Amino acid sequence: MHSLSALSFLALPLVALGAPNFQVGRRQAGVQSRQATTFTLNITYSGADFLEWDFFNQPDPTSGQVNFLDKADAQSKNLAFVDTDGTFVMQVDNTTTLGPGENRDSIRISSPQTFTQNLFIADIVKMPVGLTTWPAYWSFGANWPTQGEIDVIEGVNSATTNQMTLHTGPNCTLDTAFDSSMTGTPTGPTDCESPGTDNSGCGITDSSANTFGQAFNVINGGVTAHLVDDTGIKIWRFQRGSIPADITAKTPQPDTWGLPAAFFSTTTCDVKSHFVDHNLVFDTTICGDLAGALFPGGPSACSAAVQDPSNYQFATWRVSYIDVYNFS
Repeated sequence: MHSLSALSFLALPLVALGAPNFQVGRRQAGVQSRQATTFTLNITYSGADFLEWDFFNQPDPTSGQVNFLDKADAQSKNLAFVDTDGTFVMQVDNTTTLGPGENRDSIRISSPQTFTQNLFIADIVKMPVGLTTWPAYWSFGANWPTQGEIDVIEGVNSATTNQMTLHTGPNCTLDTAFDSSMTGTPTGPTDCESPGTDNSGCGITDSSANTFGQAFNVINGGVTAHLVDDTGIKIWRFQRGSIPADITAKTPQPDTWGLPAAFFSTTTCDVKSHFVDHNLVFDTTICGDLAGALFPGGPSACSAAVQDPSNYQFATWRVSYIDVYNFS
């Protein structure tokens, strides 16, 4: 999930301050796609299903100033719950004034099931925003980075843009020959390998409005879809008012969705070998390797800001559902 520094035993997603992207439009030349693909709904997560995800409660691998809570504490502190409208809520503690250097309570959950090649459709109503925050929706394999990581949504502090990133073992690069096959813009290194202390990965920055941060929340979010198949990894964004009817009807037809925001082609990265048995993850960390480094005034200023609960009034995920499809 990071781009600026090493992770110890798990990875989290990368972030950059680029420009977000929801895409609706006709199919365009240049995008590789599967032919005559049938998508069958495998599993839906919604409401209380997310309470059955695994609550990570270990120290943050990216040095964030957070206490990730187990399920019992998350529920007792009302930081993870199903709201009256059926959305699942994960939020950062926004009531406690902390002392210098103290960690703030937050949530990180991961799906109990793992997936390799699937279509994932996530309806997200709100995402965390605010100073010091580092929210992400991503997936990773247990043997990191050999089994890979896909960062679908990520940003820090008051960012208005989203970056989508891959982290892998060796021999995986971003093929920029496919720049015209997506609306996003490659950002930073094209080598996706994340060895040792180098955790940059290969990223693509969104380029449309209303896909990240406060602008996303004002329109009640929308749908993020990503497809992992033999052609590579593609990520689409759809604003709340522009979600394709086939997604709503649960008969998705990605070939009709237009250019994706991101396309990581398999021509220079063998997806089958680099992305295996992934858990889906939501989390919000605070400061740490990336948000702290990019915070105005640096890590010490970020740490000081953690003490003030008012910085977390909008540090909340609201998720309607995630649909996972098999295909043939």
